[in-house]
Order: sequence, then C-alpha cells, then structure tokens
Amino acid sequence: MIEWKEILIRLSLAALFGALIGLERERKNWTAGLRTHMMVCVGACLIMIVSAFGFADILGTPNVTLDPSRIAAQVVSGIGFIGAGTILFSKQGTVHGLTTAAGLWTVAAIGLATGSGMYFSAGATTVIALIILWALLPLEHLFSKKYNNRSLKIVTNSNADQAAIMNLIILKPGLKIQSFTLDKNEHEHIYQVKLENSDSSRLDEITNALKDIAGVKEINWAQ
Repeated sequence: MIEWKEILIRLSLAALFGALIGLERERKNWTAGLRTHMMVCVGACLIMIVSAFGFADILGTPNVTLDPSRIAAQVVSGIGFIGAGTILFSKQGTVHGLTTAAGLWTVAAIGLATGSGMYFSAGATTVIALIILWALLPLEHLFSKKYNNRSLKIVTNSNADQAAIMNLIILKPGLKIQSFTLDKNEHEHIYQVKLENSDSSRLDEITNALKDIAGVKEINWAQ
C-alpha cells in the first residue's frame, strides 16, 4: 500500500505541473486557465493512484482479477468532454480553442504519469508542453505571416449590385481564391471567400470598395 507522504508528493507535483501549463493559457484569458489545468492534472493523478493502489485490500481474493490500468484508461476518453467545451466555432467558420483542448489532454496525461510515480516523464512532458505553447509562438506567428490566408464574409441585401461585388472579388489583381461560396434567400446574399497569401493593402482596398456598394450590410475578415 502506498504511504500518505507519497500520495501527497504525487498530488502536489501534479498540481504544480498543471499550474505551469495553466499559467500559459491564463495569460491569454482562455476560459480553461490556471485552475482548470490544475484540477484536471490533480484529478487524473488521483485516478491513477486509485487505479493502481485503491483495490489492494481485495487482491488475492479468490475469483477476483484486477487490471490496474482500466480506471486510468477512462481519463483518456473522458477528458474529451472537457476539451470539447473549450473549442469554439465562430460564425466566420474559424475554430478557436483547439490548442487549449490539446493542452488539457496533455495535462491529463501528465497527471496520470505523476500518479503512477513517473516523475521524470511528467516533468519532461511539462517542459516540452511549455516550449510548444510559449517558446514556439513567435515562430508560429512568423510562419502565419508568410502564409497569410484570410476568410472574407460579405452580407448584402437582395437588391444590391451582385455583379459589382463578384467582379470586385474575382477580378481583383493579386488575389488567389481558394474557395468561393454564395448562399442566398429572398432577403439577403451571403458570400464566403477564402483567399491565399493575401496582401493587407489589397484587403483594405477591397473593404473600402465594398463599403461604396449600396446594399452591403456586413463585411468580416478572419484568419
């Protein structure tokens, strides 16, 4: 049977590891921040301790066979419910929160490793996760600027000059269109356009030109 001091060490380390990753998410004001990551990591750690040592009193009982990995394995699938709650799908068709959801999944794994006594693995994973979330952020921004894809949403009245809007988007020099969709009803037309490697100056030109077209109700850009 595991001693109470060892239990306290494992739970405390799990809280520390979860807090380190949670602080990185907290500074970006995500819903899943410091406390959420700490709770997930500590909870996963406790589940691992219970899974490994919680049934020691009935081991050796006739006709009783235990698999200590079965309870801990449920964390891997169960954390998906929490992760799904951090993912947001905006009206512009962009998805936010995938990195936070992946972070929660990783924190749960760190908690399981800590609960099983694999301190080095848990600590190393925490350091690697922080490097991915924080240290690689400037590189990600540099890469995204080089491949600056944008999504454009235009909402117009049904009586707007649709031909002018189409010509402005399709015939604009220097624009590479990845996809183009048009949804319409009796009241309005909705354009969804994905552009590849878009220059900011050209995007401003399109926005200003669209504002001059009568009947244009909404113009939204998203990365």
